[in-house]
Amino acid sequence: MAKAELKTRETDASVEDFINSVENETRRQDAFRLLEIFKRITKEEPKMWGPSIIGFGSRMLKYASGRELDWPVAAFSPRKQNLSLYVLCGAPGEEELLAKLGKYKNGVSCLYVNKLADVDMKVLERLIKGSVAKSRKSSTIC
Repeated sequence: MAKAELKTRETDASVEDFINSVENETRRQDAFRLLEIFKRITKEEPKMWGPSIIGFGSRMLKYASGRELDWPVAAFSPRKQNLSLYVLCGAPGEEELLAKLGKYKNGVSCLYVNKLADVDMKVLERLIKGSVAKSRKSSTIC
């Protein structure tokens, strides 16, 4: 099956310019901190994916339907309402780490944090590392 055309794909837009455009000072500072953490863990340079997602690396995802698309190995977005981290994928120990993380909400594959001060940064880094390791070994969506 052919790859699906997606609006959220890697672009040449500047990651730093995007982060600098974030109005909320705390969210902007947190985004720069996450940028360094994700770079260190993934050993990848950040790229903009669509207009608002900062992604690291890329991989081919395959859905059960056969649909395929390129997607970052790990990503985050400093959105107006929160920091959205695309790092939940059922990695080993993920549930135990979430229990120790601090204040957050989550969706299917997203972790939502209001500010980094609300979470244990060592636990967050372990979550990101586990997600990256699992993502690099799998072509299925988290």
